Formats: sequence, structure tokens, C-alpha cells
Amino acid sequence: MINKTSAQKKLQVYGYLFTLPFVIVFLIFNLWPTIYTFMLSLGDLRGLKSSFHIVGFVNFAKLVQDRYFWGAVGNTFIIWGLNFAPQLGLALLFAVWLTNVKLRIHGKNQFRALFYMPNLLTATSVAILFRSLFAYPIGPVNQMLMSIGVVPEAFQFFRSIPASRLIVAFIQWWMWCGQTLILLMAAITSISPSMYESAVIDGANEWQCTWKITVPMLRPMMFYLLITSMVGGMQMFDIPFLLTDMHGGPDYKIRTSAVYMYNIAFQGRNDYSYAAAISIGMFIITIILAVLINYITKERTPKSRLGGTK
Repeated sequence: MINKTSAQKKLQVYGYLFTLPFVIVFLIFNLWPTIYTFMLSLGDLRGLKSSFHIVGFVNFAKLVQDRYFWGAVGNTFIIWGLNFAPQLGLALLFAVWLTNVKLRIHGKNQFRALFYMPNLLTATSVAILFRSLFAYPIGPVNQMLMSIGVVPEAFQFFRSIPASRLIVAFIQWWMWCGQTLILLMAAITSISPSMYESAVIDGANEWQCTWKITVPMLRPMMFYLLITSMVGGMQMFDIPFLLTDMHGGPDYKIRTSAVYMYNIAFQGRNDYSYAAAISIGMFIITIILAVLINYITKERTPKSRLGGTK
């Protein structure tokens, strides 16, 4: 018994030693920056100052009335919506298609690699690529559109609000659709084949099996994708920042909340405390929306009627 207890203690010590690096990294690079950001949001640090004083919730009161912040939040959700809706729809379509045993599609792994490949590219290289493709007036897209007679002269894509938003949304869709596809395929392959066999025996066709079995069984995965995509959308920074004039032009309609936070902190005003308040505001909005989405999509059991009928 003594040997067993000492062996258990030794295993516990080893367990603590193996988890210690993660704990240290988390405390230094995650927990402390989060705490410091909240402290900074309550201060007045700006410009070249190295210290700050606590001023309370002044920055948050200013944030609530900041129409530029709410405009950036609105831009963020518009671009995210233009990206997520087709991303989920097309990824679901391809996932059902590639996992269908009856179709006997060859090269499924190659398709997965091909769809996932854009996710491996860096945002900087992608932004430079699309900036060159849609350049004015001699970009390849303008040259092609003029050669086939779609437009009489070169079009300035990055001077047009709808075109700029669609380009940013398309890049986000192109880069992340592969990851969504792989997750949906993994979820579909985890569904028991016996459910489809029972449905076919009962006379269900291919469409009914997909709509009545596959889609409902994918509900947890689609909820996970919705939440993670929304969190990523609130942090959308690199593509809108690099693809435009670093301020979310034209007319600040491509400026996301993360770009606005960067502009306040490191461009012009250098108001670090207010930028920290913006980041806390983004976090609060994300939490509220996550709870709201969870409440709306939560499965509810019908309430049973207590007592007899009159």
C-alpha cells in the first residue's frame, strides 16, 4: 500500500511537471495580457507616457457614444455575414457530396487538400495577391473585364464600397471554407450508417435522408462553426487592414472593429487606454452574441400539459 501511494504521488509530480510549461505560457501570454488590458481600459495612457492613472469607466462611457466604433462593428458584421452564409452553405453541399458513398467519388483526399490549401497561406501574401489582381487600371481582373466587353474602362474596385466589401468577404470565404468543409465531413462520417439504412427501408429517398437525418445531426457542429466564425469575424483585422489604406477605406466602410482599435492605438492618437476599452467592448459584444445564439438555437422540449382537460 505504501509503494502504491508513493507511486501515485510520483505520477502526480510528473503530471504537474508536464503541465507546468503550458501553465507558465498561459499565465504570461494570455492571462496577464488580459488582466493588463482591462486595467489599461480604466486608465488614461496615451501618447509617449509610460505610466497611467486609473480614471474609472470614462473610456467605456465614451465608447458607448462613439459612432465610429458602432460603425466599425456594423461593418464587421456585414462583411462576416457576406462571408459566413455562403461559406457554410457551400461547405455543407460539398461535404454531403464528398461523403456520399453511393457516388463513389475518387480522390476525396485530394479534394480535401485542395479546399484546405488556401488556409495555409499567410494573410499578407493573400492581401498582396488580391490587391494586384484588382489593381487599377492594369490589374488582371480589369484587363479581363475590358477584353470581354463587360466594362468600357478600368473599374476602381477599392474606391467602391460594395466591391471592396465583396472582395474582403470573398477572401475570408476562400481562406476558411476548407476548414469548415473538413469539420462538416468529419461530423457526417460520425453519423451511424444504420440510421440511413433504416430510413431507406422505410422508403426515404436521397434528399429526405440528407434533410431529415444529416442536417439535424450536424446541428452541434454547425453551432460550433457559427460561434467560432463569429469570434473570428469580430477579430477580423489583417485582410481589411492590408487590402485597403490601413484605415478601412473607402469612406471607412471596410474598417472593422479590430482595425479601428489598431488605428486608435498605433496611428495618430496613440490612445492606448481607449483602444483597450474598444477591445473589452468587442469581447463583451462577442459574449452577449454567443449567449444569445446559444439561447436561440437551444433545443427545447415541448412542455407537457399538467392535469386533465376541462
